[in-house]
Amino acid sequence: PIVAQSIQQFFAEPHNHEVIATLRGAGVHWPESTGLQQSAGILAGKTLVLTGTLPTLSRDAAKDHIEAAGGKVAGSVSKKTDYVVAGVEAGSKLDKAQQLGVAILDEAGLLALLASADASGQGSLSF
Repeated sequence: PIVAQSIQQFFAEPHNHEVIATLRGAGVHWPESTGLQQSAGILAGKTLVLTGTLPTLSRDAAKDHIEAAGGKVAGSVSKKTDYVVAGVEAGSKLDKAQQLGVAILDEAGLLALLASADASGQGSLSF
């Protein structure tokens, strides 16, 4: 959660946007993202369920990130569910996950998991 929060805070700072603009103006270029690239990834073979409202990601964006890391997004929680990503006002899906002992992540936890996969070379995610 700390890594994802730090990344979010970095891009929330207007000064950092100015630094990026200055670097681009000076001719520094990096590959533009054309979207998320599918890979086996850290979530290969894992099933995740989204519940509640995530603070910064839309449900579609979260699903895209999960699928790009090799995961599958399901609509309901079962004993086969590996993770439940719980946002604000999570309801019965969160309750069921707790009853079944399914691992629960918040948005920051999901982003940290995805970032750790990218850092370890297990995926090629572009945020």
